[in-house]
Amino acid sequence: MIKMLHKMGVRSNLMYMAGVASIGLSAAAWMVSRTGENAGIDRADRWGIFVGQWAPTFFAMGVALRIEETRAEVRSEEEESMDGYRREATRMPSRAGV
Repeated sequence: MIKMLHKMGVRSNLMYMAGVASIGLSAAAWMVSRTGENAGIDRADRWGIFVGQWAPTFFAMGVALRIEETRAEVRSEEEESMDGYRREATRMPSRAGV
C-alpha cells in the first residue's frame, strides 16, 4: 500500500501535515460538539478522541512513506553509479592480448 501511495505521488510531508491538521481538527471537533450540541461533555469527548486517533495513523504513514522515499533515492543513486560503471567499462581497452 505504501509503495502504491508513493507511486501515486503522495509524499511523507503531506502525511505529516495531515497528522498536525488532525490534532487541530480534534480540538475543534471537541469545542464545536461541546458548545453546539446539548448532548453533554461525554459526546464532545468522544468526538475529540475519535478525530484525535487519526493523527498517529497519519504520522506512521508519513514515516513509512519517508522510508520508501529514501529507498527510491538509494535505488536511483545505485542505478546511476552502475550506468557510469558500465560506460567506463566499455571505454577501457581490452587486455586480452597482453
